[in-house]
Amino acid sequence: MRYGALGVAAMYVLVSCAGLGAAGVRVADSTAFRRAVQELTPGTVLLLEPGTYEGGVSLQEVAGTEQAPIVIQGADPSHPPIFRKGGTALHLSDCRYVTLRNLRVEGFPGNGINVDDGGSFETPAHHIVLENLMILETGPKGNHDALKMSGVDHFVVRKCRFEAWGGSGIDMVGCHHGVVEDCTFTGREGFSQDNAVQLKGGSEDVLVQCCLFTSAGQRSINLGGSTGLQFFRPKVNDYEARNITVAGNRFERCMAPIAWVTADGGHVHHNTILLPERWILRILQETTDPQFRPSHGGVFEHNLVIYNSRAQFFVNIGPRTAPETFIFRHNVWCDTEGERTPSLPTPEKEGVYLSNVGAQAYKRVQ
Repeated sequence: MRYGALGVAAMYVLVSCAGLGAAGVRVADSTAFRRAVQELTPGTVLLLEPGTYEGGVSLQEVAGTEQAPIVIQGADPSHPPIFRKGGTALHLSDCRYVTLRNLRVEGFPGNGINVDDGGSFETPAHHIVLENLMILETGPKGNHDALKMSGVDHFVVRKCRFEAWGGSGIDMVGCHHGVVEDCTFTGREGFSQDNAVQLKGGSEDVLVQCCLFTSAGQRSINLGGSTGLQFFRPKVNDYEARNITVAGNRFERCMAPIAWVTADGGHVHHNTILLPERWILRILQETTDPQFRPSHGGVFEHNLVIYNSRAQFFVNIGPRTAPETFIFRHNVWCDTEGERTPSLPTPEKEGVYLSNVGAQAYKRVQ
C-alpha cells in the first residue's frame, strides 16, 4: 500500500482516543436518538442505551474534526442497541470524522449500513471508523449489502461481525486508503452471499487483514468487480481495483477464497486457506471495455493452502486476462486426500508440496 497500513492505524488511534474526553449524550429510544442525531457537533459522543431502535436514520454532512470526531456508540458493549425495521438501519452521507461503535443491525431488506459521498465524487466521505458492529441477516438475496461504502477514504472497519447477507458483506465502490481488520464473515444457508469483501469501482490502497471467512460467499474477497462507468470514484481509470493487500486472513470452506477481477496488482500473502469448495483462486475480466487493462500483476506468496478433491481447479483463468503476469512464491500446498500438486499459470518459486501423508504429519505437529 502506498498510503501505508501504519498511517491508517495511527488515524484509527487518533480518532478513537479523541472522543474519549468528550461529554456523552445518552438516549434510550428511537425518538430521542433521531432528535439527537440532528444536533451533532464536533466532539459529541452519543451513547445509546441497550434496547431496540428503528432504522431508516440518515446523517447528512455530519462532520467532526481530527481533534474532535463525532462518536455514536452503544453505551454497554456487552448489550449493544439493536436496530430493526426499515430498508436500511443507518445512512451516513458525505460525513467526515465519524465513528460508529458497539451497534447491532439485523434483518434489513436493503443494506444494513450505508456510508457514501452523497454523490459528490470529488469530495469523498472520509475518516470514518466502524468498530465492533454486528450486521446480520441482510437481504436475504440480491444486491443487498451488510455494509455498503461508496466514495469513502481514510477509513477503518475493525472487529465487526458480518453474518448472512445478499450481495456483499462489505461492498466498496471507489474507496481508498482504508483497513478492514479483525472482522468475521460467516455465510448462512438461504442467503445469496456473492462476496464477503468486494473492492471495485476504482478502489485503491486498501488492506484486508486478520479476518476470518467461513463459507463466505461465491468469492470471499473480490479484488475488483464489475461497475457501471458512471459509478467509478473519483473517475474511470484502467482498473476496478489497484494496490489491494490481503494478509493474515483465514478462509474456511469458501467457494473461491480470492478473485482478481479487472485488477491492477494485488498482494495476497500469509493467509491460511482451508478446504475451499471449488476454486482456490480466480483471475477474471468482467468487462469488454477496451479502456480497462487485463487483470494483471497479482502476487500470491507465503500462504498455506490445505485442499481436497472438492477444489476442482487451483486457478480459474477467464478470458481477456493476463495470467502470465502473476507471481507465485513460497507457498505451502497440502492435499489431504491425494498427491495433487497445484497447477498454476506461472512457475512457482520455492513452493512446498505435501501429499496426504505429509498433511497427516502436519496435523499431528499442530
